[in-house]
Amino acid sequence: MTFSIHGLAVAPGVAIGRAVLVASSRVDVAHYFISQDQVGDEVRRVRLARDAVVEEIHRLQGTIEQMGPREAPHELRALLDVHLMLLQDEELELGVKYWITERLYNAEWAMTSQLEVIARQFDEMEDEYLRERKADLEQITEKILRAMQQQSDALAGAAGSRPPILLGRERSQDAQEPLVLVAHELSPSDLLHFKQGVFAGFVTDVGGRTSHTAIVARSMDIPAVVGARNGSQLIDQDDWVIIDGDAGVVIVDPSPIILAEYRFKQRQAELDRGRLERLRDRDAVTLDGEAVELMANIELPEDTPAAMHAGAVGVGLFRTEFLFMGRQSHLPDEEEQYQAYRLAVEGMRGRPVTIRTIDVGADKPLGLHQEGTQLNPALGLRAIRWSLAEPSMFLTQLRAILRSAAHGPVHMLIPMLAHLGEIRQTMALIEQARAELVRAGVPHGVVQVGAMIEIPAAALMLKTFLKYFDFLSLGTNDLIQYTLAIDRADEGVAHLYDPLHPAVLRLVADTIQECRLQGKGVSVCGEMAGDVAMTRLLLGLGLRSFSMHPAQILAVKQEVLRADTSQLQSWAQTVLSHEEPGLMLAN
Repeated sequence: MTFSIHGLAVAPGVAIGRAVLVASSRVDVAHYFISQDQVGDEVRRVRLARDAVVEEIHRLQGTIEQMGPREAPHELRALLDVHLMLLQDEELELGVKYWITERLYNAEWAMTSQLEVIARQFDEMEDEYLRERKADLEQITEKILRAMQQQSDALAGAAGSRPPILLGRERSQDAQEPLVLVAHELSPSDLLHFKQGVFAGFVTDVGGRTSHTAIVARSMDIPAVVGARNGSQLIDQDDWVIIDGDAGVVIVDPSPIILAEYRFKQRQAELDRGRLERLRDRDAVTLDGEAVELMANIELPEDTPAAMHAGAVGVGLFRTEFLFMGRQSHLPDEEEQYQAYRLAVEGMRGRPVTIRTIDVGADKPLGLHQEGTQLNPALGLRAIRWSLAEPSMFLTQLRAILRSAAHGPVHMLIPMLAHLGEIRQTMALIEQARAELVRAGVPHGVVQVGAMIEIPAAALMLKTFLKYFDFLSLGTNDLIQYTLAIDRADEGVAHLYDPLHPAVLRLVADTIQECRLQGKGVSVCGEMAGDVAMTRLLLGLGLRSFSMHPAQILAVKQEVLRADTSQLQSWAQTVLSHEEPGLMLAN
């Protein structure tokens, strides 16, 4: 039966595919397709892992037999019996075999897919005792996954490599059906894994329009709907799903008529993209001759080819925190960071690269950083606050950035500054890092240093900031969040998140104006920069440097080419003075 789920539209486009529900397991699971001749090996991997877990339980049972009732109570014996029963369950074994042989999923993916199928059955049981066995199922699945992980690690150690993960939207020749990801929540680091995955789009129960999960989705240029509430509970594994990233709607089990309509929309979108491609090599110059910089936001060095392909004149924001995420034991050292930054600089072939120092916290947790101890992570020890609290880590990053500047033009961007003391500490540490490189005789380069304007306090003390910094960059996502006291990752207040709020626009306009008066560079690197509905207004306010996801550059360039800034200036001031700018723009 066809039904729809409504959420928030965060990444445009239409995705049609079978649903893949993210498993409840805490084990990191790779998702990739196998070839037909690998099916037997993958089935054996599952069987060997299951047998290893069964053997482990038998050993535990043998140990328990030698203990007294106090040391090994009856409940423990019964628990092991339940685990054995679940391990030998025919539905689990046959289901996993189906996902491998029929859908060509790798063994781990097949195991988590079948876990979701059986877990849903447990949820629907009336008997409370049986419902609680779902936790046992998750535990034994996790044990099997860990056993497979140990097998893979052993093979990798012997062979020196791991099984290849298919990139982008590539498919094995044997795997034809597109897939969409359905989850309760996805972290940005999860999405980096999926950047090397096989999904055409995704749906999450939670999230807001400018949560970093949504931002990464846009950077991947795949349709996405977040804030779908209980979508992951309503959608079953392998359901056919349509994700309408323009309307924020998810259609489950669509009828043939609906499916045909959305396939037509997909074809139209492809044609539109083809027309925009013709603008790739054109300079971004307005009708009245104003040159505009259109730069790219990136998460990893591997994103630079997409930036170059889109015609970006540089990288306006390299989010370095994605190099740090998902680390379980140690942070990237100076050499690893230097090599990553160097690759990005070289990848842009002489175009400037703006590297932002690590910005973790709030909705970008770091594996080694204990945000859970903070009552409100968005207002806690995050971004520059954390860097200054960990000077050794910060100096390591600063040295790596300075070293990368030996390979091309590099700008350094400092996030979330609000206090003069923070500015002075930061500048002192930059000089210390430079002095350490000089003493060690390590090649490095000169960098321009800029500050993010994303806290209202910073926007209200622009003259002080411009005494210390070469340029400013408006991080509009956080600026809106902190100005309006809206958690941008919370779908419950998403309707209050308003980039056209008069207070927000005034802070943006004042920042642009003050930088232009003092001859300092200013850009917008938040989501406002890539929103074509905002392009004319920002041009009218005097902005000439935009940084956005590569997928958004051509659409914004089209707006720039059609704009006449001499006519937009007075109009922008009228919008700025209006009580409800959003209504004025809508008309």
